[in-house]
Amino acid sequence: MQKDNIPTMLKHSDIWNAIDKLAEKHGMSPSGLARRAGLSPTVFNRSKRIVGKRKRWPSTESIALILQATGTDLDSFVALAGAGVPTRGKLPLIGYAEAGREGYFDEAGYPSGQGWDEVDMPAAGDPHAFVLEISGKSMEPIYREGDRIIVSPAEKPRRGDRVVVRTRGGEVMVKQLGREGAQKIELVSLNPDYPPITLARRDIDWMYRIVWASQ
Repeated sequence: MQKDNIPTMLKHSDIWNAIDKLAEKHGMSPSGLARRAGLSPTVFNRSKRIVGKRKRWPSTESIALILQATGTDLDSFVALAGAGVPTRGKLPLIGYAEAGREGYFDEAGYPSGQGWDEVDMPAAGDPHAFVLEISGKSMEPIYREGDRIIVSPAEKPRRGDRVVVRTRGGEVMVKQLGREGAQKIELVSLNPDYPPITLARRDIDWMYRIVWASQ
């Protein structure tokens, strides 16, 4: 499980502490909180937080579900972690349809600074981070029309992460990273009505991880 959509200033222990505090605040154990959110009652067990030497992060989906189940917003969740409210700042904003057009990204794949709007969003800890505004229905039910996602070029995507991919042909898509090979990668559709696709690495201009969503 990865830590996508979790503000980067939070440590592994901060996230788990916030989950424990949220459960306590609502008079539940972590297992009870998981059940209320429709998750496996063992998903937040302390024995699963560190496996061997590997730190296990709660998934984006599990955090989103417990926030929804308890009526908690993201800022309040971060405050429970003891890290305060996420800092905010101006990030470049582009529409989903515009992201595939020429002139918005430089040769390195970073926002060019030309033609972009700006929006006040949680800081991503990445000077090249940008905001993409979702349009269309192909990403439902995960992302809907008008949702805004923060994309970080500095964050290395791993299997299971949600990513924004731009092909060398200018097509932009929001997917979940599946299997990776030396020559090809699998991209899983967020909408179950659309099948997974496989792309050759040479056909990908860039692939960046989604670190936050304004849902």
